[in-house]
Amino acid sequence: MELQTARLLLRRPTAADVDAIFAVHRDPETCIHNPSDALARPEEAEALYQRWDDHWQQYGYGYWVVRHHGSTQHLGFCGIKVMELHGAPVLNLFYRFATSAWGQGFAGEAAAAVTAWASRHLPDLPLIARVRPANVASQRVAIRAGLSRAQHLDTEGYDGFDWIYMAQHANRTANGRDHTPGTRAPEEPP
Repeated sequence: MELQTARLLLRRPTAADVDAIFAVHRDPETCIHNPSDALARPEEAEALYQRWDDHWQQYGYGYWVVRHHGSTQHLGFCGIKVMELHGAPVLNLFYRFATSAWGQGFAGEAAAAVTAWASRHLPDLPLIARVRPANVASQRVAIRAGLSRAQHLDTEGYDGFDWIYMAQHANRTANGRDHTPGTRAPEEPP
């Protein structure tokens, strides 16, 4: 499965992408706000790729490799994975790009494409992004992708406190009622 934007091609990772996964995740700058994501050894990149591939096999979607159209150079990675937030299933929007790709709008463009895909194909699952309060660039990406601050969902994350951003389509279930992870409508049983 591939996604395309005006400048970018997003495709499912393969085992051939392990070196790129390692290159992006071993750079201390790319993981400064998420130090538990930093990789120190190539075998850690292989294990990370395997988790990404397992997610694809289980759900039929996941993280994509992001490149320019017609280029073999990896700019970074962007996609979604299933997780829980306050006891409810959600899609977590992920984006991590090589420092050489920063400041050019690639992350926002890729994240907007993934958000649009999730809205069309998985409208019943809320789409969120977990962002560190100090990570202003990541907050801008989430907003550019169509997510807005959902302060009532903020929570402790792996590497510190997470601000939660949520896609607008995620606030509606298929039957049109408001939906927020971890809460239920008054007429719903506990």
